[in-house]
Amino acid sequence: MDLGFTSKIGEYYLQALAGKNVATKKTLTENASAERNSSVSFKDIVLERSVQEVSERENVNLTKFKNRLQAMFPGAYYHVVDASKIPQGTWQRTDFPFEKFFAKKVDESVLNWTPKGTAPAMTDPKVQSRLDSVLGQHSIVVPPALEEKIKNDPALADKVMANINYLLEWNGYPVPGRINSALIVLDENGEVARWNLISGGGGITGPTEEEQRQFEEEQKAKKLRRAKYAQINEEYALKRKLQETERNKMYYQGITYLITGGLEKWM
Repeated sequence: MDLGFTSKIGEYYLQALAGKNVATKKTLTENASAERNSSVSFKDIVLERSVQEVSERENVNLTKFKNRLQAMFPGAYYHVVDASKIPQGTWQRTDFPFEKFFAKKVDESVLNWTPKGTAPAMTDPKVQSRLDSVLGQHSIVVPPALEEKIKNDPALADKVMANINYLLEWNGYPVPGRINSALIVLDENGEVARWNLISGGGGITGPTEEEQRQFEEEQKAKKLRRAKYAQINEEYALKRKLQETERNKMYYQGITYLITGGLEKWM
């Protein structure tokens, strides 16, 4: 009897022990899984934080650029489309629907607009009506590629603002005592590709083909002057470096002479 009782207790003990081991193994497995999940989550958090920081920095650069444009042209429309490839001959026609850029959303059919027949005269009532419809408004058109560059290169925004300032000064814009309007199209490098500057009374100040050609030539000349100035600075810096090297050489030669002379004196 005792043997049977003892065996039964032993059986119960072994069963309990086996159950405990299973439970322990299950707990360890769950803990390991939780640790793995925790590790993955931490990596995900670090990666997400890094991506978020880069995104925030890019957004700050772009926001600063937009704010500078808004300061120059209060209330200006800001469109992200590439209109820089619209042919100059098409752009300067009096029937080109440039007014489509003065809206909250651009009707992108304007990018592929093709002329039909002879362009109407500037004095045509319809042309004057379209010009008058945008007076006092401004619009800046930026290619997506330029936006991406500015996000990562805030210095490019300085170049864009300088180009726009140069355009306005070159055209004497705004005209004092008139209601003025500006439409400026940039290319992916931040250069002014197309523009319309309008003053009250329906007067459009540019660009004709000759004005466009002259403006581009002056822009090229300005770039050459910048390059020449940079070259002069580089040559000056090199000259200073050579002079410094020569002074150091003469100094050490003098030290060597004194030491050598001193040694000969004592020998």
